[in-house]
Amino acid sequence: MAAPGSNSRRVGLPPLVWASAVLLVGLLCTVLVAHREWRGLQESAEASRRALADAGATRLRVPLEQAASTLRAMQTVFLSNDQMDQARFSQYHASLRSPLPPTAYTSVAFARRSPAGQPLADHVSYRYEFVTPYESNSALVGFDMVTQRANLSALLRARDTDTVVISAPFALRQTTPVGQNPLGITLRLPVYSDGPTPTSPNQRRAREIGALAIGMRLQPLVESALAGSVLEGFRVRIYDATAQAHPFYDSGTPVEPGLPVQVRRLDFGGRQWRMEMEPRPRPMDLGRLQTILVGGFVISLLLAALVWSLATTRRRAMALGEQMSRRYRESELRFRALNELLPALVLLADARDGRIVYANQAARLRLGDPTGLPLSALFSDPQLQHRARDADAIGNDWGNLEAVLMSPAGDAFWASASIAQVDMDGEAHLLMVATDISEQRELTERLSYQATHDALTELCNRREFERRVEEALHERKGRATSDPCALLYIDLDQFKLINDVSGHMAGDQLLAQLALAMRQQLRGGDVLARLGGDEFGLMAFHVDAEGARALAERLRECIEALMFVWQDRTYTVSASIGVVVVDQQEPTLKDLLAWADTACYLAKENGRNRVHLYREDNETTRRHGEMEWASRLRWAVEQDRLLLDYQEIVPLDGSDTATSIELLLRLRDEDGGVVPPGAFLPAAERYGLMPAIDRWVIRNALAHFSLLHESGMRLGTCAINLSGASIEDEGLADFILARITEYAVPAHTLCFEITETVAVRNLLKVVSVIERLRRAGCRIALDDFGAGMSSFGYLKNLPVDLIKIDGSFIRDLETDPMSRTIVSAIAQIGHQRGLKVVAEWVSSPRMCEALRALGVDYGQGYALHRPERVLFQREEPPPRRLAVVR
Repeated sequence: MAAPGSNSRRVGLPPLVWASAVLLVGLLCTVLVAHREWRGLQESAEASRRALADAGATRLRVPLEQAASTLRAMQTVFLSNDQMDQARFSQYHASLRSPLPPTAYTSVAFARRSPAGQPLADHVSYRYEFVTPYESNSALVGFDMVTQRANLSALLRARDTDTVVISAPFALRQTTPVGQNPLGITLRLPVYSDGPTPTSPNQRRAREIGALAIGMRLQPLVESALAGSVLEGFRVRIYDATAQAHPFYDSGTPVEPGLPVQVRRLDFGGRQWRMEMEPRPRPMDLGRLQTILVGGFVISLLLAALVWSLATTRRRAMALGEQMSRRYRESELRFRALNELLPALVLLADARDGRIVYANQAARLRLGDPTGLPLSALFSDPQLQHRARDADAIGNDWGNLEAVLMSPAGDAFWASASIAQVDMDGEAHLLMVATDISEQRELTERLSYQATHDALTELCNRREFERRVEEALHERKGRATSDPCALLYIDLDQFKLINDVSGHMAGDQLLAQLALAMRQQLRGGDVLARLGGDEFGLMAFHVDAEGARALAERLRECIEALMFVWQDRTYTVSASIGVVVVDQQEPTLKDLLAWADTACYLAKENGRNRVHLYREDNETTRRHGEMEWASRLRWAVEQDRLLLDYQEIVPLDGSDTATSIELLLRLRDEDGGVVPPGAFLPAAERYGLMPAIDRWVIRNALAHFSLLHESGMRLGTCAINLSGASIEDEGLADFILARITEYAVPAHTLCFEITETVAVRNLLKVVSVIERLRRAGCRIALDDFGAGMSSFGYLKNLPVDLIKIDGSFIRDLETDPMSRTIVSAIAQIGHQRGLKVVAEWVSSPRMCEALRALGVDYGQGYALHRPERVLFQREEPPPRRLAVVR
């Protein structure tokens, strides 16, 4: 069988034309991608320059603020010490440990006004009386700074406002190193006589006794502040915009022409500095751009070669087909005989007018006798009718097309039809083979509907909903601009009560009615689905945040307004709805569902029957992180992935020779790394996992008591922390006592630590648990004492054995007299009650001596012992991956 016509019509364009077109399209795409990459590199470089310029202004402010803080501290020293001399002045300045750059800083000086309290006149002077460092600035002593106009202007403004004021740049009297700019500035702050703080300019003038000043060289000040990336990236000019038109600092480095100048302003001390930063030449990383160009060119060549190969292969195959068709022209009779027996519908039409000239037995039974009818009349689709009438449009074949066929009597059915041109007896014909697929089509549609819809509500099921959402997100990625859309996560409130009271049949009926009611609130194109149980999802298109919230409120009101009657009972139900708007970001399906779930959770937590719009704020991010941690923690407890470290509690006076330890909780993550407790305990407390974790710690500690420490059963005391949720557990004391008996651990070696805030929150219940454990021989420690809002009076009502002072007081013990006083008071009161006192966060040997002098009995911290893994867990298993399922 051969199709009529010339070879040129059958084979189409030459292979070289197709290959050239593919190569041209590939090169064009490569150029477009490379152009986009080049623009991205330029935008990234400009963003980096802006960020670096912002950092330069911020870094230049830092030494000025440090100098201002130093002046304020020295002003306080003068107010508290009326017997100031040069030695004390230098000593007080040295004790401040000034963080100013040593190369920029010249002196700190005090100029006394004479006479004091008089209006400024020719006979008034400000002569430097004290200066430090004295050796390099002794020449300033006795110098009257009234002669320096810039200094005097700053001093008068500082005196009248009691604020730190910067002078205009001027030449300093100190010797300037060779090669440096002699310009400098002074920061001024007045000193008033002892008494109430003056509040008006007149009071300040009357009370002024002198002024403090810090002298700083401008060049080293700027270069030390901007050293590194700022000076490497910019040529920097700095102007005193308040008084000068010329820069007082210019780094003088070459610049890159054509790039915008970054201008920043620095307002400080009553003056304004303008920073002009011109970008310096910096090479761009063009590696990715070169890779795109080379890779795109190579790929385009390969694709063109592939298309040329396919086109030439197709030509050879078609030539072979024509040769075979000529060999079998004489087999038409055999063809007719065989087709009579086929179950498929076989029809032959004249290619010139398209009328049917032959139909086999199966075709006659299904269609009647179609002989003489146009082949196109069998198709119900007008487009297919037009295509079937044009023999040239059929081309080489028309294969396996599903279409609706109609008999002359009007009966319609689905068929899979193929049409091809054949050559019979030297004349062109159209051969059509069709198979009745009505039953298969009906079955496929039914299965497809059942696979994508919920049987109860006839809404889309979760799988179909996720597919449509993912498809919508994919379409957004392919567009430069697209309308925002929103995902609504709807969770019915207290739906379980209806199932419990009236049965699941009532719950199913309610869900069906709710689905029907919600459908009436939808707009065209919105997709509503039942995600499982009493949870629904809605994907709304072409809607912003305000429209999404309004749609969610309509759905919530619709659900709340539904009155459900079942067996003489009337129910109302409400819903919590989480809304996520997709406008600028490009989230994944997993991200979108997780955000919507988090928003719905916050709606429930805020009181139910409300709408919560997801936002990237701290609360939402924290809740989302806690929900993921809760899932990971449940897995960790089930898979025994929790870890125990121990830290020794050391007697400070050496009187107690027995070894005491505290158990510290850790977590081994999916990659085998160790996670500290601060990362996961907040989530465990919020989602009620702490009782299970505490019981895991108690069970494993007592079961392996002899393997916690090298001391074995000779261990003096093992301290275990108890959370607030565990203390409120009615069965905690019974569980602990049962494990003590089961593992034969001496009760006097166990010490349970309870934080002060937990003890105060539920005093009666805590006391009940403590007394039961103490009667069994256990000891009790009050942990983090002083960190909460309780008073020493609670010690009278709490039957504890030890007090553990909160580490925040220990940390500042050597620098804060108040912390030292508090630690001393806690130790004395604890000893009067017959309690032992333990200090946490001991970080140095000097701190140990200070605590021993204050009467503290034990210390715990890195200076005494760093935490170690307990013996029975020191062989770590290989890391295992965890799939977190929400």
